[in-house]
Amino acid sequence: MQPSDVKSRLENRIDGCEFYIQGEGCNFQVIAVGDVFDGMSPVKRQQLIYGALSDEIASGALHAITIKTFTPAQWQKAPENLGA
Repeated sequence: MQPSDVKSRLENRIDGCEFYIQGEGCNFQVIAVGDVFDGMSPVKRQQLIYGALSDEIASGALHAITIKTFTPAQWQKAPENLGA
């Protein structure tokens, strides 16, 4: 899989989020930014992303995923956003 494949799948399955994807093969880092995360616990945020990619994880197309989630307000202050 390519980062663009992961991004496309997430965009089609989770509305109202921006995704920043890095990685190659079956190992990816996902940063997701959206109002959908407002009021969600960190575990629920992770579950939302994992759920959107469950088919790819089950098939082995995705093996290792690192996920960071932010609301737009959190993203404005996030160190990860400095270069985005």
